[in-house]
Amino acid sequence: TRMPLTIWAFFVTAILGVLSFPVLLSAALLLIMDRLMGTSFYLSDIIVGGEMLTNHGGSPILYQHLFWFLGHPEVYIVLLPALGLSSEIIATNARKPIFGYKAMIGSILAIGFLSFIVWGHHMFVTGMNPFLGSVFVFTTLLIAIPSAVKVFNYLTTLWKGSLVLTPAMLFAIGLVSTFITGGVTGIILADSALDIMMHDTYFVVAHFHIVMGMSAVFGMFGGVYHWFPKMFGRMMNKSLGYIHFWFTFVGVYMVFFPMHYIGIAGFPRRYYTFTALGNDSMAAFTDMNMFISIAAIITFGAQAIFAWNFFYSIFKGKIAPANPWKSNTLEWTTPINPEHGNWPGEIPAVYRWPYDYSKPGAPDDFIPQNVPHSATLESNLPEENAEIAREKDIEGLLGAQNESYTH
Repeated sequence: TRMPLTIWAFFVTAILGVLSFPVLLSAALLLIMDRLMGTSFYLSDIIVGGEMLTNHGGSPILYQHLFWFLGHPEVYIVLLPALGLSSEIIATNARKPIFGYKAMIGSILAIGFLSFIVWGHHMFVTGMNPFLGSVFVFTTLLIAIPSAVKVFNYLTTLWKGSLVLTPAMLFAIGLVSTFITGGVTGIILADSALDIMMHDTYFVVAHFHIVMGMSAVFGMFGGVYHWFPKMFGRMMNKSLGYIHFWFTFVGVYMVFFPMHYIGIAGFPRRYYTFTALGNDSMAAFTDMNMFISIAAIITFGAQAIFAWNFFYSIFKGKIAPANPWKSNTLEWTTPINPEHGNWPGEIPAVYRWPYDYSKPGAPDDFIPQNVPHSATLESNLPEENAEIAREKDIEGLLGAQNESYTH
C-alpha cells in the first residue's frame, strides 16, 4: 500500500500480457499448420487440387475464441496503464489524496481477473448457445462495476479539489470523460439481444475507439506532459499543450458522437464505399460520413502541435525544476540526470503512501514518500501521536531495509 496506482496498473498489465499473448501465439501456430501442413483445426472441408482431403471437423469459430481470449485482455493491457497514469496526475493536480486508494487497487485487480471471462461478448452473432451468451452478458455487465468504481473515485478526487489545470490534468479529465461515454455504450453492447442489432455497425466502431482508443491516447498524452520534465529536464510549452488538448478533445467527440447515431440507424462498418450499391439506402448517411471524415482529418492534423511541442521542448524548452508539479512519488527525488541506480548513494526509505496532499498540520501541501512521519507530525501533535509517528518511521525504515536485502 505504498505503491502509486500507476505501478499497480503496470503490474496487473504485465500479468495480463503474460497470460493472454501465448493464446494468440497458439492460434497463429494452429493457423500456420492448417495452411501449410493440411491439418483441420479451423477448416472443416479442405480442398487441395480439386480433391477433398479426408481430414475434417475443424471449426472457424475456434479461431475466434482463441483470438478474443487475447483480444479482450488486450483492451485492458492498453487501457490500464492510462488509468494508472491518470490516477497519479489527478491526485497531484487536485492537491488531494486519491479517493478510495484500496478500492482503486481492488478495481484494478478485479478488472484484470474479469477481463479473461468476457471474451464471448464479441461473438454473440456467431451462433453460440444462447445460455452461453447469457453467461457472457452477465460477466460483461459485472466488469462495469470495478470500472465504475474507478470513475466515481476520480470524480470524488476532483470534487472540491484545488485543481491545477495543467495540460496533463486536462488530458486526465478528458480520459475520465471518454471512459464514461464509452462505458455507457459498452453496457448496451454487453446485452446480447441489443448487440445483435448493433453488431458490425458504426455504433461498435464508435464505442470501441472512444473507450479504448481515445481513453488510452488521452492517458498517454497526460503522462507525457506530466513526466516530460523528468525525462528530459525541460518543460513543454503549456500554451501549445492547451491548444493541443482542446483540438483533440473537441475533435474526438465530433468524430465519434455522430458515429453512434448513424450506427443506430444501421450504417455498416467495413464497407470501403457506399455509392456503388446501386440504391439510395445509404444516401442519407453521405453528409454525416463526410463530416466525420473532415473532423478526423482535423483532429489528426492537430497532433502536429504535440509533435512540435515535444521535439522542440527537448532541446529548447524551459529548464525544469526538480519537482515542478510538487508531487510525492519517488521519481521526483532523483537528480535531473540520474546515474546508474537512479539515486546517488543509498536508496531512499519509503515511509508513507504516495498521496499525502494537503495534509492538516503539514508545513506544505505535499509530503514526499521519503519524508518520515515524525518530520511532519512530531512538532504539531500531542506526544502520544508523535510516538506513533516515530514507530511508523521505524517500520518504514525496516521495510525499506528488508526490500533492499531482497534485491
